[in-house]
Amino acid sequence: MKNRFVALLVLLTSSLFASEGMWIPTLLNLDDMQAKGMSLSAEDIYSINHSSIKDAIVHFGGGCTGELISDQGLILTNYHCGYSRVQAHSSLENDYLTDGFWAMNKDEELSNPGLKVTFIKQIIDVTDKVLEGVFPTSTEEERNAIIQANSLLVVNDYIENTHYKGEVKAFNYGNEYHLIIKEIFTDIRLVGAPPSAIGKFGGDTDNWVWPRHTGDFSLFRIYSSPDGKPADFAAENIPFIPLHHLPINMDGVNEGDFTMVYGFPGSTYEHLVHKDVEYIMNQSNPMRIKMRRNSLAIIDAAMINVDATRIKYAAKQSRISNAYKKWIGQNLGLDSFEAIAKKKEFETDLQSKIENDTTLIEQYGSLINELNKMSIEGWDVHLARDIFVEFYYYGPEILRFSIGIDNLLAQMDTLEEGSEHYQLLVEKLNNKSNSFFKNYDKSIDEKIFESLWPIYYSENSNDYTVDISSIKGVSKSWNDGTTVAATLYSSSILLNKEGFLKEINSSIKKLKKKLDKDPIYQLSKLLYANYTDNIKGEYAMSKTRMDGLMRHYTFIQKELNNDPFWPDANSTLRVSYGKAEGSTPRDGMTYKYATTLDGIIQKNNTGNTDFTIPDKLRTLHSDKNYGKYTNEDGKISVCFLGSNHTSGGNSGSPAIDGNGYLVGLNFDRTWESTMSDIMYNPDICRNIMVDIRYVLFIIDKYADAGHLVDEMTLINVSESKEAEVIVL
Repeated sequence: MKNRFVALLVLLTSSLFASEGMWIPTLLNLDDMQAKGMSLSAEDIYSINHSSIKDAIVHFGGGCTGELISDQGLILTNYHCGYSRVQAHSSLENDYLTDGFWAMNKDEELSNPGLKVTFIKQIIDVTDKVLEGVFPTSTEEERNAIIQANSLLVVNDYIENTHYKGEVKAFNYGNEYHLIIKEIFTDIRLVGAPPSAIGKFGGDTDNWVWPRHTGDFSLFRIYSSPDGKPADFAAENIPFIPLHHLPINMDGVNEGDFTMVYGFPGSTYEHLVHKDVEYIMNQSNPMRIKMRRNSLAIIDAAMINVDATRIKYAAKQSRISNAYKKWIGQNLGLDSFEAIAKKKEFETDLQSKIENDTTLIEQYGSLINELNKMSIEGWDVHLARDIFVEFYYYGPEILRFSIGIDNLLAQMDTLEEGSEHYQLLVEKLNNKSNSFFKNYDKSIDEKIFESLWPIYYSENSNDYTVDISSIKGVSKSWNDGTTVAATLYSSSILLNKEGFLKEINSSIKKLKKKLDKDPIYQLSKLLYANYTDNIKGEYAMSKTRMDGLMRHYTFIQKELNNDPFWPDANSTLRVSYGKAEGSTPRDGMTYKYATTLDGIIQKNNTGNTDFTIPDKLRTLHSDKNYGKYTNEDGKISVCFLGSNHTSGGNSGSPAIDGNGYLVGLNFDRTWESTMSDIMYNPDICRNIMVDIRYVLFIIDKYADAGHLVDEMTLINVSESKEAEVIVL
């Protein structure tokens, strides 16, 4: 019995010593971080009483991270995080995707309506307040209702009479709750972006792959009202003055150096039982990969030779391709690491411990079996939901556009025709339509529909497919993509930009009558109704039941674990730490920890179009025109690896050294590491970061935008008498 207990603790805690985890900044494993080479205090990293590193970190656009690198509101984030904004500003006349964009003064910076950045002002443990009134006998529905009501009260108590926003987030499936107090800025302007040949160097060939040579960065600036408060875009707004910005270590990072990644990882699922992992590996991922592979084949072929199409679909292609390749690597990693077998082994050891403890057996004796049983029971509805997401949100665009139109028309139904609010919605309808058609190609969309529709039917359970027999002209061959697509795309008013806009501005009533008979409009409503009526509710119930069991599952793991226990990522501010280091992911394969500009030239010489570079970059290399941005070998470092535990959402996160200086910019993981969202392997999981000196080299020597570097605080640590944290 004693040996089983020791074995379990070793299994639970061994990976912690390899820097696994995404830690809440208020609950850091500080002793371990300092033992690994960090000289910062907890207050340096996170403080509410004075400025700290957290005040330089922003949630960028809701899905990425950015950091302040000057006292004039200059934000550094990934190129792929700002890519859709660069694409939106691009045209055949101003092809910023190909040529790059650099504002040579603040008047040239470009506004980005809808883009937001969020600062975290405070993180407060409110578990007791949120769970007040919840009892062991409460049903999940009762529990959730109480938590929702209590959370609203907690938020109101803290943000009342302020301009801040608040949100209560659950951790460890509801074992703990934290209040996140936020400050949100909405005047965000594009300052600089390299050409895609630098910002996306390597393309799909190199995506999720090492060695990497991608200059994945872009620059934006926060503007505030003259009093420093958030404000919508206005001419009188001024560059935001942050509480802290990150100084830059011009010595860069060496192998073995401490590294900390500070940002907003999206979602991890480290505590799933083995049947959940089976579902992901054998059902969900293969379906998603198949759908995206088909879409990408069509989009990639269309983008090759037509510049207008390339510009239209650049951001869309990137949005689809990133996760596509990730899921392939995730399955490969989980399979080679024998993830399912390891999950089973963990569950067996945990079950043995529970069964040999009279205080645990009654409440937790059947927990693991129930989790796996419930997982299997939910596979069909979870797959139906995943299929809908893939088809509807990443498939034919016209379906999403149609539902967006339907939502606006439904709002107009409640208003008096001709009223001010009514006319605002008409204007919004026009703007939405013009924005959609600017980047839309009917022939591409039709081919995507034709390719994905059969997958929608073949992968789905019959209980969850949509009945389209009510749509006029659709044959009984409902799963025949060619037949259905031909009917939909030959007669829909939604596909005629001029005609559709004319209908909007002549008579909304007539437009609605025509739409009611429109095949694409009908299909989009049927698909969405099928999801909301037949899938969404059942999926939510399945997830609620599963989350309730997972709450107990994470609780018992935490109770048996003497070391700090980190909660899964949930798009909240987190810290991960490790060091700059390579790995040996497979037999005969070794990853060195860093790459240089020499590797870009070597890849370019292969002739692969993903390795095309601008002529000026080759000239800078051949002339050794590197300025002050070289490493100790006199070369330009480009990217480096670290053993930091990262996930989606960490894109754009700063890589910070042990003194609090910026040394790099996180943007990816190695292909083997994509499994780390589900199971972290400290021996092979590595994140990929672009060296900050390469970023500065491109800004200064390539783009001739040295005025931006002049804004930054540059530190030569090796020349300083002592390295200390600079709090600005």
